[in-house]
Amino acid sequence: MLQHIVDFHNEVRLPVVIAVLTYHRNDSLPHTVDALLDACQDYPAASVLVVDNNPFGEAGPIVSALADGARSGALRYVQESRPGIAAARNRALEESADARLLVFIDDDEEPTSGWLDQLIRLFQEREPAAIAGPVVSEFANPPDPWIEAGRFFARRRLPTGSAIGWAATNNLMLDMAQIRPLGITFDDRFGLTGGSDTLFTKQLVRSGGTILWCDEAVVIDHVPVERLTRKWVLQKAFRLGNVTPRIEASMAAPGFGRMRIRATYAVSGAARIVIGIAQSAFGFVTGDLRLQARGARLAIRGAGIALGALGYRYVEYSRKQRGRTIASSADAAYGLP
Repeated sequence: MLQHIVDFHNEVRLPVVIAVLTYHRNDSLPHTVDALLDACQDYPAASVLVVDNNPFGEAGPIVSALADGARSGALRYVQESRPGIAAARNRALEESADARLLVFIDDDEEPTSGWLDQLIRLFQEREPAAIAGPVVSEFANPPDPWIEAGRFFARRRLPTGSAIGWAATNNLMLDMAQIRPLGITFDDRFGLTGGSDTLFTKQLVRSGGTILWCDEAVVIDHVPVERLTRKWVLQKAFRLGNVTPRIEASMAAPGFGRMRIRATYAVSGAARIVIGIAQSAFGFVTGDLRLQARGARLAIRGAGIALGALGYRYVEYSRKQRGRTIASSADAAYGLP
């Protein structure tokens, strides 16, 4: 078995870049980068790229210190001053011009043992355009039972090899040899609201690319105390709902096509609000915590969907610049973001 693993590593000569996009995460970044450097040890052609989306370059000294103990070329740092996660993702695409594989992971996550091995192995077997893996949450403190009952941190798990229609960049490998000819990039109009990764992968599938699931390639999401509140999880549910109509409208034909999508989502969002409120109210009457939490989640997501369909944009990644907030409050009526 040991010889088989060694042979597998020796056969891998594909240039691999693991991109970590960071913004004000100086506490968790060193742990993430250290774990990624460990994952790269058996792959001489693999390297870690840190894209700092902070205009002041706060992560620069941290990465420099980490690079001192790494092999030459294993760790690179670039600064992307344009605000928004889409700009940082596009910078990772630009910086990976010579790579065959580009892997995205969040700056507060940690890969499990064999994570990179599993991604590369599935790629060599099937050569899809992209591979996504599961993200499992670990909490700084035990979550509120209401949050657990609402399954706010539950994420999908699928059999390895399953084809999927979209993916997030919190655990995603891209075959750049298939991505580059398509000319797909992350849409800057979603830079401050989130959703550019969902749009990107949906466009990839629409263009004929295949995204496969690798259930063994697990990363751990370390959830801090400040995210373990009812307010935070409900805001997240609202944001995820709010961006959905904009994603679908941006992929539709201008004019009536977008109007139809927005109208459909406005109706479905309103229905979710009504059903969610009724479900939550019944939970309060019966003392069922699960119904209370899941009803609240359904209602708040529905509110995000309905308002998104009507043009309101919830800005999750707002930035301060020269005394003003970089954010937008509404779309042009039935137009693009």
